[in-house]
Amino acid sequence: MKAREVNFDGLVGPTHHYAGLSFGNEASTKHRFQVSNPRLAAKQGLLKMKALADAGFPQGVIPPHERPNVAVLRQLGFSGSDEQVVERAGTQQPHLLSAASSASAMWVANAATVAPSADTLDGKVHFTVANLNNKFHRATEAPTTERLLRAIFRDGSRFSVHEALPQVAMFGDEGAANHNRFGMEYGEPGIQLFVYGRDEVGIAAPTRYPARQTLAASQAVARLNQVNPGQVVFAQQNPEVIDHGVFHNDVIAVSNRQVLFCHEQAFVGQEVLFSTLRSQLPDFTPIQVPAQAVSVQDAVATYLFNSQLLSKDDGSMTLVLPQESQNHPGVWRYLNGLLEEDNPISELRVFDLRESMANGGGPACLRLRVVLTPEEQRAVNPAVMMNDTLFNTLNDWVDRYYRDRLTQADLVDPQLLREGREALEALTRILQLGPVYPFQQ
Repeated sequence: MKAREVNFDGLVGPTHHYAGLSFGNEASTKHRFQVSNPRLAAKQGLLKMKALADAGFPQGVIPPHERPNVAVLRQLGFSGSDEQVVERAGTQQPHLLSAASSASAMWVANAATVAPSADTLDGKVHFTVANLNNKFHRATEAPTTERLLRAIFRDGSRFSVHEALPQVAMFGDEGAANHNRFGMEYGEPGIQLFVYGRDEVGIAAPTRYPARQTLAASQAVARLNQVNPGQVVFAQQNPEVIDHGVFHNDVIAVSNRQVLFCHEQAFVGQEVLFSTLRSQLPDFTPIQVPAQAVSVQDAVATYLFNSQLLSKDDGSMTLVLPQESQNHPGVWRYLNGLLEEDNPISELRVFDLRESMANGGGPACLRLRVVLTPEEQRAVNPAVMMNDTLFNTLNDWVDRYYRDRLTQADLVDPQLLREGREALEALTRILQLGPVYPFQQ
């Protein structure tokens, strides 16, 4: 058996709601205060996981975080019992309760940056947890993310999980959403492309929306993950597309093996970057989408590039897309034309992820890619790997604990807090995680 890429998808949490918390993410702000359906959101994600697992793409599950985050509300001065803390925050500062209740940890492309063992100096798979310090509702995720990753990748002889970078603007780190890896075979040494939006030395910056990833953070992550320095490339995200709502690189580009599928306006100095990558990987295959065919605005609206590019056994690739890409006549026309061209993409698979999409995350946001050798796959906690039994068990679990309607006003309900904790207590048993949540400590 060869090394394989395994996708670990985030399971949507019971407090999934639309609060418009992510400035710079246009889908998030557009759907603010609409009614969400947490049960449907979780089931849409599970359907994608199961369909891809059935198609032969190894698939794991990363569980949601405990929400509301009572500890952070206490840190902000709300006191009393846990139920009183939630009620007082919801009454006095509902936007803070909303942030503390965000289910944003579902987008595990932001959980960490991963380096496979083929690329690292010590031969281990490395994970550096993202600090996500550009947004308050995400900046509290790192400690739980670290515990979850350690519970899934628990073999210290094969896996190394690093804590997040310091929580300061200089080291703003958004995880794998700004990271690409290139190579021919997954198990061979590859080229890691770190994409940043800003630096401390005055490079061109966006003017409308924030650039979240910093060069200093990307450099630190490469060091922590012990990536061979000769296998690292840094590139700047185009500040103009950030101002159009491209808040992460995975909204404008997706890679797999030798292929980079991206918009022609994705990077600063794009042709120079391509030359660099081609010099290190002679088979490097860029597929650039021209603005004449798909504008940046349409790419953002449909999440064309927030897709998954997956290798099939015959060497061709499947492009996994949100339904919004199919619903846009121009984007769908471009994609069908792409299938007829000479490139590795041979199949389009479309999924209905509208609950996640309405909050600003598509197929690529929902998954963390981890290249694993057969021995490393066997060392992963087997209870998190998707199969028929786990799919049915998790669907039953969602039916039992999740609501089918949630608004910001509902977050103050103390019963929601209790429901969430009961759900996670049951989930830790299903996934054999141990006590990973604050209420279990």
